[in-house]
Amino acid sequence: MKALRAQAGAELRLTVRRGDAVLLNVAIPVGLLVFFSLVDVLPKPRGVRHPVDFLTPGILALAVISTAMVSLGIATGFERQYGVLKRLGVTPLGRPRLLAAKIVAVVAIEVVQVGLIVGVGLALGWNAGGSVWPAVPAVLLGTVAFAGIGLLMAGALRAEVNLAAANGLYLVFLLLGGTVIPLSKLPGGLRAFARGLPAGALSDALHASLSAGGGAVPVRAWVVLGAWAVGAPALAARFFRWE
Repeated sequence: MKALRAQAGAELRLTVRRGDAVLLNVAIPVGLLVFFSLVDVLPKPRGVRHPVDFLTPGILALAVISTAMVSLGIATGFERQYGVLKRLGVTPLGRPRLLAAKIVAVVAIEVVQVGLIVGVGLALGWNAGGSVWPAVPAVLLGTVAFAGIGLLMAGALRAEVNLAAANGLYLVFLLLGGTVIPLSKLPGGLRAFARGLPAGALSDALHASLSAGGGAVPVRAWVVLGAWAVGAPALAARFFRWE
């Protein structure tokens, strides 16, 4: 446990020291929330009057994507290319505790993100509603799914290719994930495709559970999230190369 705590602390310190990680995990989500809440230029779902009421749950989903997929995946990819993973894997820490430390660091960062985004959303007038309890398992499933995607790319691609792929996929999830643009505003075929993505399922779950009058989380969202949470880590474990 001492080795696990030490490595988790090291992962957190390294993340905080990386300017790109701070920008991706904190500045971009909060900046999008503030800007598009104050500048009403994006389409809103039917029945939503204030942009912040739609944006806050969606930005929470975007924060999970930023931390669990992009930040974790890019950092792990470069650690793999530079031989860091290979060396850490043969130390007394071992590979299982190394992966556990990375997961602990991701969850710790997400806790800070959630507190910050919720605070900013409430300050901007977010009319929070529903129940937080369905949102917790949705975030956990989303974290597992996106971490699996990030580690799959990190373990199978060269670091530079992984960097481009992670940022490109982040942009796709930003536009088609229901985070800043409602899925209901997408064309029919594209909407169906987006609802099959983990980003679309996570944003659907968070909008339903955290929005006033949002109702129950659709079964489809749970099924999609569960499938990605099982399939992505399984593929990452199958194709991940430590060097």
